[in-house]
Parts: sequence; C-alpha cells; structure tokens
Amino acid sequence: MLFRGPDTNLEMKPELRILYLEDDPKDAELVEETLATDGIRCRVMRVETKADFITALEKGGIDLILADYTLPSFDGLSALKIAQEGWPQVPLIFVSGTLGEEVAIEALKIGATDYVFKTRLSRIVPSVQRALREAEERIGLSRAEEALRRSEVYLAEAQKLSHTGSFGWDVSSGKIYWSQETFRIFGCEPPAEPSLELVLHRTHPQDRALVRRLIDRIVQNRKDFDFEHRLLMPDGSVKYLRVVGRPSKEGSGGFEFVGAVTDVTERKQAEEELRQKEVSLREAQTELAHVSRVTTLGELAASIAHELNQPLTGMVTNANAGLHWLAGDAPNLAEVREAIHRIIRDGNRAGEVISRVRALFKKARMAKERLDLNEAIEEVVILTQNEVQRKNVALRMELAADLPAVMGDRVQLQQVVMNLILNAVEAMDSVEDRDRELVVRTERGEGDEVRVTVRDSGVGFDPLNAERIFHAFHTTKPGGLGMGLAISRSIIEWHGGRLWAEPNDGPGATFQFTL
Repeated sequence: MLFRGPDTNLEMKPELRILYLEDDPKDAELVEETLATDGIRCRVMRVETKADFITALEKGGIDLILADYTLPSFDGLSALKIAQEGWPQVPLIFVSGTLGEEVAIEALKIGATDYVFKTRLSRIVPSVQRALREAEERIGLSRAEEALRRSEVYLAEAQKLSHTGSFGWDVSSGKIYWSQETFRIFGCEPPAEPSLELVLHRTHPQDRALVRRLIDRIVQNRKDFDFEHRLLMPDGSVKYLRVVGRPSKEGSGGFEFVGAVTDVTERKQAEEELRQKEVSLREAQTELAHVSRVTTLGELAASIAHELNQPLTGMVTNANAGLHWLAGDAPNLAEVREAIHRIIRDGNRAGEVISRVRALFKKARMAKERLDLNEAIEEVVILTQNEVQRKNVALRMELAADLPAVMGDRVQLQQVVMNLILNAVEAMDSVEDRDRELVVRTERGEGDEVRVTVRDSGVGFDPLNAERIFHAFHTTKPGGLGMGLAISRSIIEWHGGRLWAEPNDGPGATFQFTL
C-alpha cells in the first residue's frame, strides 16, 4: 500500500511523489495544498514539455501522474500514451479545465485512471486514493501472475527432470487432462486429445487386459490407486510406467481423479540388470565352488594316496605272511592269527580314511546343522596329517573345551579349514624345518560366537595385501587358481561370519574366522 488518507485503508507513505504535467505553477500549488489539507503528504514535480516529462519518468520513483489536457507545446493524450508504453504501472489522472465529458470518457477508454475538473478540485483526493489503490491491486495481481507463471515453469521443469507427468480425469464426462510431460511420456503432442482409448492403445498388448480391469475397479471403488504397466511405443520400444492417483472431488453427479505417471523404465532396466548379475554371480559361485573342490582334491591326492597306501601295503604284507606260515610243514597258527588281526586293523583304517574323504567331498547343497566344530576340525587334521608330516611341520591343536555348538554346513566349513591348513603348510616350504610351526585354535568369543585361528610361521604377506589375497584369481602360488581364499570367505559369509587375515609380528601369517 502507498499511503493512508483520512477515509481509506491505505498504508501511509512518508511522501507521495507526483509528476504533474502543467504549465501554470499556481494550479500545481493548489493541487498540492488540497491533497495536504486531506492528510496526503506529497512532493509535486511540475513539468511542461515532452522532454522534461520523459526525463522525470526515466529517473524513476514516480507514484502518480497528473496531467492537464492541453499545454502550449505538449498535450495530455500524448503524455498518456508515453506513460502507458514505458511505465504502465504508474496511474495517470487528467486535471483540466477544458476537458469535455466526451473527451474525458474517451481518455478513460484509452487508459487514464480518472479525470478531475479544475472547477471541482475537491474530487482530487478520492480520485488519487482510488488510483493508487487500483495501481497497487494491479501490482499485486501482476506479482501473483508472475509467481504463478514461475511456478508453472518450475513444475514443468521438475516433471521433465523426474520423468513424472500429471493428469486429471473427470470420470463423469470422460475428459482427461495431461501435463506436457505426460504427453511426452506417452509419445504424443498437443493437440492430441488424451483419452482412455489412447491410454489403452499405447498400453502393451500383454498388459492391456489387466489395465482395463484396473480402470473398471478404480471407477467402481473410487479409492487411491497405484500400479505399474508397460507402454508399447510407435518405434517398437517398451516403457515401464507407474501410475498413482486419488479422488479429487465428488458432487453434482461428477467425480474426478488427479494423479501422476512416472516413467520408471530406467529403474526397471537397472533391476533386471541387477537380477541377471545376481544369477550370473550364483552360477559363478557354484562353478568356483566346484573348481575349489577339484583343486583341493588335487592338492590332497598325494596325501590321501599315502594315507591309504600304508594300510593297504600292510594288508598285502600280512596276507602274504599268513599264506607263507600256512604253507609250511608245521603252520604257525599263532602268527597266522596275528597276521589276520593286522589285516582287519589295516582294513578298518583304510575304510575310515575312505569314509572321511567321501563325507568331505560329497556333492550337496549347503545346509546348516548343529555341529561340534572341534570334532569337524579334528577330522580335517586327520586327513591332512600326512601332508603336514611330509613337510616336517609341527602341528599344534588348541581346541577350547567349552566351545559352543554352531549351526553350519559341515562339509563346507571343513573345506575352509582344510584350505587354510594346506595354504599354511605350503607357505612354510621355504622356511627351515626347525621353524615350521602350525597352530590350529578354537576359542569362545562374545556370547555364542566362536573363533577359529590358523597361524603359521611361513613367509607371510604384505599388510597392504590383507584384503587383496581374498580376491578371486589373486594368487602367489605357481600354477595356482587363486580361488581357495575367495570361496572360503564366501562360505563363511554365507554362514553369517567373517574371515580375515593378518601378518604376524614375526614370521608367518594368521587367518581367522568367526561363526
């Protein structure tokens, strides 16, 4: 608001700045006195020529223009046109003694705010008040229109950036309204008429029946809706669309929905790509697990062969001895009986070895069961003891007596322990025999957590490689695949545990996992 007069609701402005086009100074003084008498403080700038009139407007700060209709070198109508072209927000009131009624009405049609005859100057106060009030209303309306225009621009840009369009649907008339982004999503341009027929036409043929049923249900239930379907575009490409909406109003027999459509094609494609990667990862893990089993078997072949060779050789030797004693003139039955006992003992030993190997490497999906981890580790140590002894490694087991049972896959956990033991044995190849020490330890952690430690005195590794050694295909073994530790970590993580490694302060490295 610009000012408050005696009978108005306008805010008081310290001083009203008036540009007065008038060739008689006394008339300008009289107008200023009349306004002041009614409490309107003002500063009047009087000009007589076109140049001075334009200069004053260009300087700015003018709240109101008063203009005589006729001047010696200029006229009020010309001044009105200049003001309208360059300063349309500034109201103009004609104050003249020569302005006829018809001319005055014509001036109002052209754009003047009001006219006041000098013979009735008392009208100047309410005329000024009304002119300023209308000017302020026009400014407010202009600001609101500008804000609305900006809001529409921002909304359109936001819809474009988020691939989200809006719509309105008048169910009673069937009329549908789309934003510009909705037109773009459906591959249409105005003046195309949005309709349910157009929506169904664009809908992918395999989704069309479903969308029809959903539309019927929406109309019947008149509740919020949220669903996805595909669009088949004219170029043959497919878009994935999410549609959400809610009732807007109901009355006079009409019913409307408002909502939004979002192009979620990129999200769907990313989800499908992720699903394919997960499938590929599972297939790779299965294949790598198989490779790991084969690799482990290869590493253990010599150890298992030696483990079986001892009892089998003993069986053959004792069988030959028994035959020899039976073939003599005086069979030594006591020796024969002892040989048979040794054959039975060695046969049982060979059977036990075969049973353990079969249990360890049988093909089965991972399945958790309640198991004694100490017992499972002891079985692995028995299978690897020949390799440990062959490499002159001193193996020490420190198995906690109070170790709680764990839920896990026996075969897979034994594979992890076997892999860690064989890696440790191999890491000590270049170490003096007297310094080769391997420790396998179990201990209770916090709560029901258990920790397994395999520590060796081998060559160790660079601390910077503490994580890299678990990467697939990372290996320092000649001819190695670098899969053992990667798969071992995958197995432990499947059990909800953690597998990590640290170099020792002295020689060697320590591998640990928790369950």
